[in-house]
Amino acid sequence: MDKEAYRRFHLPKRVEKLEANLRWLDRAQADLLKWFADGTDVVPSAIQPELELISKETWQSDLFRLAALYWQVPVSDGYGRRMRFLVWDRSNGKLMGIFALGDAVFNQAARDAHIGWDHHRRGDALVNLMDAYVLGSLPPYSHLLGGKLVASLVATRDVSEAFKKRYCGSTGLISGQKKNARLVAVTTTSALGRSSVYNRLKLGDRQIFEPIGFTSGWGHFHLSGKIFDELRAYLEFKNDSYANGFNVGSGPNWRIRVIRRALEGLGLDTSLARHGFSREVFFAKLASNAQAYLRGDNQRAMYRGLPSVKEVSAQAIERWMIPRSMRDRRYLDWKAVDLIAAVYGNSTRQSQLVLNEVRA
Repeated sequence: MDKEAYRRFHLPKRVEKLEANLRWLDRAQADLLKWFADGTDVVPSAIQPELELISKETWQSDLFRLAALYWQVPVSDGYGRRMRFLVWDRSNGKLMGIFALGDAVFNQAARDAHIGWDHHRRGDALVNLMDAYVLGSLPPYSHLLGGKLVASLVATRDVSEAFKKRYCGSTGLISGQKKNARLVAVTTTSALGRSSVYNRLKLGDRQIFEPIGFTSGWGHFHLSGKIFDELRAYLEFKNDSYANGFNVGSGPNWRIRVIRRALEGLGLDTSLARHGFSREVFFAKLASNAQAYLRGDNQRAMYRGLPSVKEVSAQAIERWMIPRSMRDRRYLDWKAVDLIAAVYGNSTRQSQLVLNEVRA
C-alpha cells in the first residue's frame, strides 16, 4: 500500500464531500481567494506565523472549510469539544495552514499502552487529551515544508492557554460534572500510511510528535455516506437506542458502534467494520509529565519550558523553510487560483469516472 493507493481508497468519500459543498463553494470562493498566497507573496526569511482560534459562523470558519477541502483525505468535522485554528503569515496576511483538535477516541490501544492507562483511569483522564484530526500547511508554504512548522505549533504555550480559557471549568455533557481540564498531550494519526511530517519532527533536542505504534485498522470511513445512513435507518426501524446515541454525547465511537450493531442485527460479519488501513499513531506532550499526570501518578501538570508560537516558529523557519526555499525555487510558481482549481478538480468528470469504477 503506497500513498497513491490510500488516496484512491479515500476518493469516493472525497468526491461525495466535495459534491455536497459545491453550491457553497461557488458562492464563497471569490471572497475567500484573497487570503491564499501566490508563491511570489512569500519571503521565507520574513514569515511570521500567528495562530487564530476560530469561532462558529464567521468568515474565518468559512476559510477553514475551504482550506480543508484541499486535503487528499476527507476531513472529519470532529467530535465533542473542538478547537479549530488558522495559521497566518502576518508578513503578508496570507493563510499558511490549519489544524483542529477534537475529543480523542475512547479506545486506542497504542496510546493507552504508551500512557499506561487502565480502563477506569482512562475514563477519568481522557478530558485532558485532544486529537489533531486535521493538520497541515497550504501551498505555497507546503512546498517549503510548512507542514512541519504547523505540526510543531500544536505543542505550544499558546495552544495550552487557548484550551484552558475555553474548557477549564466546563461541564461534561454526559456526566454533568464540572471538569478541571488541562491539555497535557495531543495525539494524531498519519493519513497516508507512514508520515513524512510527524516522523523525526524535532526542534533542537525537543521531539514534537513521538511515534508510539499503529492502529489496528478498524473504522467507519469506508462505510460512510449513504451506506451509513441506511445502517442507521435500520436501527431506527428496530427502535434501537444506538441510532441517535450521538445526541447524548456518545462521542467519536458512536459511528463504529452503529455500524457494528446494524451489521450484527442484519446477520452480517461485524468484521466488515475493519477497513484494514493501519495508521501510525503519534503523541505530543505539552506538559513535561503528561503520562504521569494522565495515569494519576502526578496531581499537577508541569508546563515549564513549553515554548510559544513565536519561539517555535523561529526555529522551524530556520531549520526547514529557509533551507528548502534555497534548494527548490518551484514554490514561486504557485498561484492562489491553483488551490481553487485543485479543489474543483476533485469533483470533475475524471474523478467521477474513477468513483464509478470503484463503486462498480
